[in-house]
Order: sequence, then structure tokens, then C-alpha cells
Amino acid sequence: MKSRRQYQEGLMHFAVAGIAGSGKSSLVNAFCGVRNKDRGAAPTGVVETTATVTRYPDPHPKNPFVWYDIPGAGTCTVPDEEYFTEQGLYIFDAIVVLFDNRFTATDLAILRSCAHFDVPTYIVRSKSKYHIDDITDEGLEQDEDADEADVREAARQQYIEQTRESVAGNLEMAGLEQQRVYMVESAILRQVVQGKHPKEYIDEWDLLRDILEEACSRRIIGVDSEGQGGDVVAH
Repeated sequence: MKSRRQYQEGLMHFAVAGIAGSGKSSLVNAFCGVRNKDRGAAPTGVVETTATVTRYPDPHPKNPFVWYDIPGAGTCTVPDEEYFTEQGLYIFDAIVVLFDNRFTATDLAILRSCAHFDVPTYIVRSKSKYHIDDITDEGLEQDEDADEADVREAARQQYIEQTRESVAGNLEMAGLEQQRVYMVESAILRQVVQGKHPKEYIDEWDLLRDILEEACSRRIIGVDSEGQGGDVVAH
């Protein structure tokens, strides 16, 4: 399976997995520092556009990462019970388990398999701006005289708290160890990867930092005097 996935020693191989339509391709593009419409970017769309496991080396040759866009789980063509082994997820150095609206049994099945094979995981919720916008709109409809900035900040906090509670509750019911959930917007993550400093963010910086620390712990990249990845180059 490693040869099929073009696994190379000395590189970090990350798989982005989850149910169909969760935004996996957009997240892969963000990690690579490219826009969805850029040449060579992972195809995106309303329906599931990834039919086979697709490999995307980091565009900057000094960055030791390879990102893999994994076909959506929970479809008729890829049943939950076969998804992990059929896609060869056990070979990866780490797996990003991505969800959008709900943290599902499919996501839990991936996490359970990762725990069995001792594969590190990152739970990530996508499309955060969209969800916060929805909560904000509901708040403004209920009180048209409310200050929009205040309503939006309250919506942001509500989104963060509800997401954390939902993931924690599902992990507990499934008998899995508690772990952090990262809430991101792909466009914001792309800016962070590019070395920019977006004003609105939630966990984009933390997610990238923790991935770099994972690479450092495996001695894939160097570490500077402050313990951060010293050799990763912004796009």
C-alpha cells in the first residue's frame, strides 16, 4: 500500500478524511497554500469530487509534507466498515478527520480505527465562517435593533462552545479518548499558511502549529530556539 500511495521516507504524509461534502479538497488546498481555482489545486464542488486517493506534495520543495485527498466516507461506494482499510489510511503519519455540520458515526469509526493502528489524528470542523454567519443571521432576525458586531461575537462564541460540547459528548459515548477539535475556515487557513495575518480566525494558527510540532517530534523538520518548526517555508 505504501508504494501505491507513493510514500517516501523523510516526508510527513497527511490524509484528509471524512464524509462526502465536508470540504476535504478545500482544506487540502489551504494546507498547500493554494486557492481552489489555482492550477494543480484539488478539484472542489458541491458534490463529492474525489473518486480516488489523490496525492498533493507541498508546492514549496523545502516543506516536507505530502497531503492526500481521500474519497468521502459514508457513501454507497465506500461503506464505513471498509473505509479505513480500503483507503489504506493505516499507512499515514497522521490523519485529519474533517466534518462540517455534524460529528457523525462515520467520523467516530475513522477515529476508532486510527486508535487501533496508533495513527495520530486531528479533528477539524470546516466552513466555520458559514456556520457563524448562519447563527448571526438568526440572532439579527430575533432582534433587529441589536448591534451586528455584538451579535456576531456572540454567534462566534456559541459556535465554538457548541462544537466543543458536541465533539466531547460523541467521543465520550463512543468510548474514545478526549481530544481537541479545531474550528477553521479554509480561506483563513490558506492565508496563515502563506504567512499572512488574517484578522478573523479561530483555530487556524493552532492547527498549523500543532502539525508542525508533530513533524518536529518525528524529526522531519528542524526546531528553532523557541521550539517552533524552523525550516518550514511560507508560500
